[in-house]
Amino acid sequence: MAVVAEDLAGMRSQAFGLAARAGLDPFFCPVRARGLWGRVPAAWWPAPLRAIEPLDAGAAGLVFSVGGTGGAVGAALRDRARRVVQIQNPRMRLDRFDLVVANRHDEISGPNVLLSRTALHGISPERLAAARAEWQPRLAHLPRPLVAVLLGGSNGRFRLDEAVAARLARQLADMMRADGVGVAVTPSRRTGDDVCRIVREALSPLGGWVWDMQGDNPYLGLLACADAVVVTQDSVSMVSEAVAGRAPVMVVDLPGRSRRIGLFLRELAAAGRIRRFAGRMEAWPVTPLDDTIAVAEAMRRKLHLG
Repeated sequence: MAVVAEDLAGMRSQAFGLAARAGLDPFFCPVRARGLWGRVPAAWWPAPLRAIEPLDAGAAGLVFSVGGTGGAVGAALRDRARRVVQIQNPRMRLDRFDLVVANRHDEISGPNVLLSRTALHGISPERLAAARAEWQPRLAHLPRPLVAVLLGGSNGRFRLDEAVAARLARQLADMMRADGVGVAVTPSRRTGDDVCRIVREALSPLGGWVWDMQGDNPYLGLLACADAVVVTQDSVSMVSEAVAGRAPVMVVDLPGRSRRIGLFLRELAAAGRIRRFAGRMEAWPVTPLDDTIAVAEAMRRKLHLG
């Protein structure tokens, strides 16, 4: 089966995560707009397959399209007798797809729509167990309880700049002093260099560890080994992956606003899975929350995949 999407990590992870849970073997077909078409919303393209660089979906009879741009291409491929599962709200007619998989906070519905509380991903209990075995010895030098900090970055909805980073770094440092916790921080691709520097300068003298983006990515290992997780609110994917584990999750408020992310966070808070980060270590009973496997099973039934 083929995954059709812009070449963005979040989109790939959702599609490949769903495919893995459904027992499918996907390959990636990146969507790249030609010339001036990249400045026009994909939903407006009169001939999507002509608006992009050549796309090699081979003979794949099943296609996962992701996002608005991927969705425009996916709908065009369905017109050519492919079965297409659209991931995320395509912002076009839902009946142009065999199935649409979206989050509840997208506020869409229909007979061919499957909804999940969290973003799709591939972080299964088996992968977490393997990461725990690999990373526990590598993180053994850090005090316990261990708090993993997942840093996002500024986007069109939220701001994580130097001033916000300084405030967060002070909170984390105060937590280390007051609660005696160890802290391990992993930035993301969107985290600014200055943000990383500010956090490192505040936490390293106290024994905190901040990944320098060199060598093995500790992200999965931190999720597997942490006693608690602190994550910035800008990324639905990071929060979704964090709540799939066994640790309590605290979400960092950032300047900005998003109705969709607000709805998403409120639902997880109502379920008792997340709390707002208030600068102190908190622990409360939680169970992993991950709708990906249920969506995969429902998709297999609806598409008669066996």
